[in-house]
Amino acid sequence: MRRVAVGVVVALPFLLGAAAGDEPAGNRPAFRFADPEIVESSGLTVAGGLVVTTNDSGDSGRVFVVDPASGATLGVTSWEQDPTDVEALAPAGPGHVWVADTGDNRQVRDSVEVLRVPVGRDDVTVTPAAFELVYPDGPRDAEALVSHPVTGRLHVITKGVFGGTVYAAPARLDPRGPNRLEAVADAPGIVTDATFLPGGGGVVMRTYSRAHLVAYPSWEGLASWDLPPQDQGEGVAVSGRDLLVSTEGARSQVLAVPLPAEAGATDLRSPAWTALRWLATARGLPLTAG
Repeated sequence: MRRVAVGVVVALPFLLGAAAGDEPAGNRPAFRFADPEIVESSGLTVAGGLVVTTNDSGDSGRVFVVDPASGATLGVTSWEQDPTDVEALAPAGPGHVWVADTGDNRQVRDSVEVLRVPVGRDDVTVTPAAFELVYPDGPRDAEALVSHPVTGRLHVITKGVFGGTVYAAPARLDPRGPNRLEAVADAPGIVTDATFLPGGGGVVMRTYSRAHLVAYPSWEGLASWDLPPQDQGEGVAVSGRDLLVSTEGARSQVLAVPLPAEAGATDLRSPAWTALRWLATARGLPLTAG
């Protein structure tokens, strides 16, 4: 019942967004991937001030740590077992990222997998912790994974043509699995990546052409706007007051897109930012979202 009720609330802003949303001013190039091995940047996240990306399906098990100032690769973390279809990345605590092996275009996989992978400025080979995920209603194709910045709880967002679904993972993942997902909300169609805002009060979901801001934990749609044209935009991450958006293709360019005012207002209502505001006020320090 909760999923249906939330879906009714969320669907209207998603539908109205195409008419109401505009592309924010100030879009600009951030950097260009310099590594010729990065040919299909599909997932994107920020870890310790560095950008982490991964290639789409067909690549070996590896993630690239990139300097956002130059676009140069600083380190590659690899693992021996080849994934089925890696599609997304999310923060996983200091020095680690979640790798989402959740792609399933034909919707035939009995289960999917997330891996917790260390990242840094060196080339290393690791054996990452792996966690099996199972949908409650059959196989789904998913290209977005988000990790709450306070609780660490994972959510998988599926990629349906006319609409997707947000699934919550268990609060604590069991490495022995399977970890059963729970449907909690509806999502717009063709979501190719997503990211939490820094305080955990909202989520930005991207499609090939638009961005959708929703509140957390209600998943209520708040804003929608055009993204700059990209050949196949499949990555999004938050960096300061901007979104970083990436696209597939060799030596592709990553763009910086300013977050709308609604993003700051949404995040400032989150429990994490509420605590930070209280602390800053008590110490007489300035505090701004982003």
